[in-house]
This record gives sequence, structure tokens and C-alpha cells, in this order.
Amino acid sequence: MENVSIASEKPKLNFWEIWNMSFGFLGIQFGFALQNANVSRIFETLGAEKDSLPILWLAAPVTGLVVQPIIGYYSDRTWIPKWGRRRPFFAIGAVLATIALFVMPNSPSLWIAAGMLWIMDGSINVSMEPFRAFVGDVLPNDQRTKGFAMQAFFIGIGAVIASILPYALTNWLGVSNTAAEGQIPDSVKWSFYIGGVAFFSAVMWTVFNSKEYPPADIEKLKLENSERGVFTGLAESFMGIFTMPKTMVQLAFVQFFSWFALFAMWIYTTPAVTEHIYGTTDTKSLIYNEGANWVGIMFGVYNGVAALFAFLLPQLAKYFGRKGTHLIALFCGAAGLISIFFIKEPNLLVLSMIGVGIAWASILSVPYAMLSSALPSDKMGYYMGVFNFFIVIPQIVAASILGFILKNFFNNDAIYALIIGGISMLAAGLLSLAVHDHDKEKKVN
Repeated sequence: MENVSIASEKPKLNFWEIWNMSFGFLGIQFGFALQNANVSRIFETLGAEKDSLPILWLAAPVTGLVVQPIIGYYSDRTWIPKWGRRRPFFAIGAVLATIALFVMPNSPSLWIAAGMLWIMDGSINVSMEPFRAFVGDVLPNDQRTKGFAMQAFFIGIGAVIASILPYALTNWLGVSNTAAEGQIPDSVKWSFYIGGVAFFSAVMWTVFNSKEYPPADIEKLKLENSERGVFTGLAESFMGIFTMPKTMVQLAFVQFFSWFALFAMWIYTTPAVTEHIYGTTDTKSLIYNEGANWVGIMFGVYNGVAALFAFLLPQLAKYFGRKGTHLIALFCGAAGLISIFFIKEPNLLVLSMIGVGIAWASILSVPYAMLSSALPSDKMGYYMGVFNFFIVIPQIVAASILGFILKNFFNNDAIYALIIGGISMLAAGLLSLAVHDHDKEKKVN
């Protein structure tokens, strides 16, 4: 493998080689799923009001906005003979994220929990961002949809297990699900500890069981690195938004509305379900914590559906094209989010999450497959990092306006945030039709 450069035509990898290079996402999604399903619960337990939740959640997208393009830029410009290009960043992020996952549920106050979210999300991003470029580096173009689908599979599996952990620990192992006022239940604490171990183990599996191609000209890379200072690199990272290829610009709009919807769901599903369906806002009550645990089950369902649906995506793309496949998936997600408003029986929420899971599988793979076909190989990590602006910018917008909208127009009723999210996902689906897919005329494997 070392005799082939990143710029050369790459040989196809077999199933297990793609499996190994994607396995780290199992751990990464452990971290994100625990964050998504439990951080609002932790914040509310420590005294946060519903209208302040979006502001507290700003930590996640702002951290991504800063970290992801920088990591993408510098991972493009890294080559360590024994470690490669992306894998050093996988390993560093795994160590930092594992520590953060152990500390987060032990936060003694709201401001410390908010600060830990910054650290945890930043650390997860250090590992995650280079994984997207890794597929473009290692796989030939006609295997990239398969590579991103494999990532989506592991994202789904990791998120299923992580999302149901508090419920499983409580109902299967008898771990306490309630605690004194201002204290995090043991079921949540132990979920984060397990997640930390899973994160580190899975990422390091990929680090030690995958290889990378060297740059086309290592000496040229060294010379360019010596001529660029740190500030030049930072400036180039953030100026990349003004030099995006046309396909990337078109996909940016799709990503904006997709991730606005997802962020609305992650912030507000717990308060929406506990109030709208379980009828309580008392975070100390047994019924609130039952509802919060059921949100973990819901998130586990949509991630499980995503893991299974990911394997259908390459086949659907053959018949409907990547744009058509993405449109269908996003419409399913929109229907799932909006349907929660009309449901009163908790078990029926599983049906809503099936639609969300179909959308999630496509969001995690199809845009990246289309984008990778339009990017130069020597700037894959850089542009993937810039592309992530359109994951974090909509989250910042959502965090900035959703609390205000709910407070001033919907009497602080969190269920309406999910309806807004569903409408946003409909818009994303329609915008996907405008994307120019460079590989649309080719067979998608």
C-alpha cells in the first residue's frame, strides 16, 4: 500500500478493509449519542430553564466551527511514516474525548457542565473530522458511497447502544435512575463511563488496523509546511468558505436545513416528550426520568434504523440517483419529526423515529459521497473541514433563535421546535434536487 500515492488511482479494498477503516466511528458515535440524548437532561437537572437550553448547547457547534476546518487543514499537511496522515488525529481526539466523557456527568454545577460540553465536543471533533477525508484518501471514487455507508452503519450501531444505555442500566441491571436535586443519576454516569471506554477502544482499532497512502510528493509537502506559519494555516482554513467548488456551495444549503432540523431535535426532544407526552416538567420526578430514558430509546431506534438503511443507500442510488435518494430520505425524516406532535402514546414514537433514522443514514453519507467526487485529492481534508461549517452554522443559528421563538410565539412549548425542525428538513430535501452530482452518470457501488 505504501507504494501508491494519495493522488494515484487507488485499488479497491475488500469488505473487511473498509470495515476496519470505518470501525472507529462506532466509538465516535458513542460520544455524540451520549451527548445528544443526555446533555439537555444534565443541564435541566443542574437547573437550566428550557429557554436557556439552546444557548448552553452553543458550545457544540461553536467548537465544531473552530476545530473542524483547522483539523482538516492540518491533517492534509501531516505525514508521519508510522502513523500516516489522518490517524494521528484519530488517536489524539480519542484520548481527550475519553477523559471528557468521564468528567462530564460528574459536573457539580451548570457552568462546569457547559464548559465540559465545549471540551467534550471539541475532542470528539478532533477524531471525527479526519474520518470523512479518510474515505476520500483511501477508497477509489466508485467505492466512496460504500465507504460512507459503512461509516453510517457504525454511527448507527454505536448510537443505538449508547442511546439506550441509561434505560438498559436501569431496567436490566437495577442501576439507580433518580438522584437528589441537582445530582446526576448513576444510570447516566455509568453510561458515560462505558462510552469513554468504547470511544477509545474503537478509534484505536482503526488506528492500528488501517493504512494510508503517502502524499504524492513528500518533499514538496515538507517545503510547503516550512514556508507556512501557524497563522497562515489558520487564515487559509477559514477563507476556504470563499473558494468552494460549485457542488459544495449547492450542498451547503442542503446541509444547513438538514442540520438545523437535527439540532432542534437533539435540544428539544427530551423536554418535548417529557412535557407533551408524559405531562411533567419536574426533573426530580420518576415520570420525568422515565420519559428521559424513553428519549434514549427513541434515539436508539433512529440510529438503529440508520445503521440498517445505510446498506440500502448504494442500491437506492443506482435507481434514484444520489440526489433522488437524499430527497426521499429527508422527506421521511420530516414526516417523523412532525408526527411527534400528534402522538400521545410513548410506544408509537418508535414509528416517528423510523423516518428520522432513514434521513439520518442519508445525511451521514450521501452528501459526502457527492462532495468527494467534486474535490481535489490533495485538499480533501481541508474542504471536508470547510464543509462542516454547514453543519455547525445551522446549529449556531438554531441555538440562537429557537429559544426566542418558543418563548415569544409558542408559550415555551418544546414540541413546536420539532415541528420547525420537520419543516426545515422538507426544505433540505427540495434543495437537494439543485445539486450537481459529478458522478451521477456513473455506476454507484
